[in-house]
Amino acid sequence: MAKMHTRKKGQSGSTRPIRTETPAWSTVTEEEITKVTLDLWKQGVSTSEIGMIFRDKYGVPDVKLATGKKITQIIKDAGEEIALPEDLYNLLEKAIGLRKHMDNNHKDVHNKRSLQNTEAKIRRLVKYYQSTKVLPADWKYKPETAEMLITR
Repeated sequence: MAKMHTRKKGQSGSTRPIRTETPAWSTVTEEEITKVTLDLWKQGVSTSEIGMIFRDKYGVPDVKLATGKKITQIIKDAGEEIALPEDLYNLLEKAIGLRKHMDNNHKDVHNKRSLQNTEAKIRRLVKYYQSTKVLPADWKYKPETAEMLITR
């Protein structure tokens, strides 16, 4: 399938090796992973960055293999609250930045199109998260109030 808003095909990427258990060279325990995850989350690090930190600094190739839970589930089980899913959060930040740019540059038609595409992605993602009950059914994206949602 082609990318959503271009005529090009998607980029191919490397696939992760199929594993059913943690490799022998990964020596970090489940308790250490949970502790470090919660410490990083309280510092304001996003879940994808936490995964990269585990990969690069701690030698944990996959947190889910090591603990049996995803990083977001570890955070939720500890009683911490995740206000918005990370992909939706990043799209909202991008839309806010594009809106600020459009306020100063009214004739920038290329970024106007980019803003329309980004907001379309936001609406589709909101519809998906409402159907999976991650977001409440009455949650709606409004550009005027989007900036208030971007707080951690």
